[in-house]
Amino acid sequence: MGDKPSSGEILGIPYNFERPSLGRLLSSYWQPGKGMLVEKPFGIGYTLNLANWRSWLVLAVAGGLYYQQQQSGGRDASGGHDEETDDGGDGPVEVIVDDD
Repeated sequence: MGDKPSSGEILGIPYNFERPSLGRLLSSYWQPGKGMLVEKPFGIGYTLNLANWRSWLVLAVAGGLYYQQQQSGGRDASGGHDEETDDGGDGPVEVIVDDD
């Protein structure tokens, strides 16, 4: 049997399982003149190109959303608490059905 290729494409999605070097890692994440997404230096798919300003915008929005989530103290979007913390978790629930 022949050796399986360690890099290539499957259904249009790139993969690369060659052992990464520091130079290859740095050159993969910083590619001036390329789009916002570039092939990952190791693994499957794409990653952000840090030489593109749009990537920094995506990182800033993601960081802002994460910060906002941490500041809200685990509340849901309506400003209330999660259901599990309101009643202590899973317990019996009484349901009354009126057939009138």
